[in-house]
Order: sequence, then C-alpha cells, then structure tokens
Amino acid sequence: MRVEVDQSGKTGDTRVPTVLAFSNGWDYAILIPATVKRKCLETLRKHGRSGRFMYSKLFAAGLYLLLKDHISRLSEIVIDMEYPGWGADIKLYLLNMLRRKGIKFDSTRIRFASIGKKSGAHSRAIAVYKKAENANKAITVDEILSEY
Repeated sequence: MRVEVDQSGKTGDTRVPTVLAFSNGWDYAILIPATVKRKCLETLRKHGRSGRFMYSKLFAAGLYLLLKDHISRLSEIVIDMEYPGWGADIKLYLLNMLRRKGIKFDSTRIRFASIGKKSGAHSRAIAVYKKAENANKAITVDEILSEY
C-alpha cells in the first residue's frame, strides 16, 4: 500500500507540538508535544549536536515512530516536502533507524513530494494539531532519544 505522510507544526518550532500522520484509506497519527521536542533538543545540544543535524534527525525519528509498526504493509512512502534540500539526510536517517531494528525497506520506495492540502494525511495531521481529533499515540522523550 502506498501512503502519504504529512506534518503539522514544524519539528524545529518548540512552541508548538508536531503531528505526523499518514493516510491512504486508513490513517495513523502521532503527536510529539512541544515539551518533548524541547527536552530532546536540549539533550542533543548537551551531547554536542547542533544545527540542521538535530532537526533533520528529530524529523526522521518522528517518521520512524510513525511508520515502524506499519512498514510491512507499505509498498511506497511519499513524504511531504517539509524541508527542501534535507530529503537525502532525512531518508538516510530513517532507513538507518529501520535497519537497526532489523526492518528492511528499499530506499527507492521512499520519496519526497508535495502532497497538497487535499491529501488524507494533511487532513489527519491538521485535525490532530487543531485538537479536533486525537492522535493514535503521543511520543515521549525516551522514545525519540532511543533512536539516536
């Protein structure tokens, strides 16, 4: 099954939560609270991480946590282009996280494209972000940091 993935609330904006969602006939959404993002970034800075690395890896960790339990059913993942120019890094981090857990997924089956506002993933992400719907899962600091 091909799924589209969208985000509401930028990963690097620690004043707001981030919601990542996928959709294609069925959907799933995770919520990364602003407090969780702040604590993760603070911890990463203490360990010498900075700049683009932190944010692209945080986004990749969110993607991993969104997709990992569903990956066996997915034939293609189309991720909305939230961070132009960062796609190769994000894809590499995501694939490495999957491989560390013994999950094999062909890199050619992950791509970045503009999915648009009519996408089910966009609708689900924005609904959770605006609190009109609940996320399937709220992500913790430990879940994210365990992927580094």
